[in-house]
Amino acid sequence: MSFTDKAKAKAQEMTGLAKERIGDATDNERMRAEGASEQTAARARQAGQNVKEAGRDVRGSFKK
Repeated sequence: MSFTDKAKAKAQEMTGLAKERIGDATDNERMRAEGASEQTAARARQAGQNVKEAGRDVRGSFKK
């Protein structure tokens, strides 16, 4: 995962957190759910990339 992709995923996660908190403060269930969904999507993307990087690391250790 490139630095740009990591930054985009983190920005999406922070946007989701902000939406969720605004939804809590204004008692807006739709915004709260939308924020939680964005956070989940960003975390899933980050987790997938971490697994991919770990696989590359394991594969690289066998090539030495």
